[in-house]
Amino acid sequence: MGPVSQFYERTAELISVLESADERDGKISRVEALLDERENLMNEMVPPFSPDEVEVGKKLVLLNSKLMQLLQKEKVLVQKDIKNLQAKKESNSKYINPYENLSTDGVFYDKRN
Repeated sequence: MGPVSQFYERTAELISVLESADERDGKISRVEALLDERENLMNEMVPPFSPDEVEVGKKLVLLNSKLMQLLQKEKVLVQKDIKNLQAKKESNSKYINPYENLSTDGVFYDKRN
């Protein structure tokens, strides 16, 4: 089995991992491992390609676009969770000490006696 067909298999496996509803930490570690494998396989691919490899390459273009969409979706979900976590942390901090970050704009001292 050549590197092109192995690359195709890793791409299909990546898509199935990203579409699964597994826990996020396990999913992310598996995605990182598969991306590393794909990178190594990509370095092994050298032309000239056989007609079969060209056909697999055409299918790879379609799979790769789907993979990019799924990776972007996962990235957005992680960013959203990080943002929610930071907002929750800030809200908790304000609840514990509500007078910590008071603004002093517009404060003046009355010198009249």
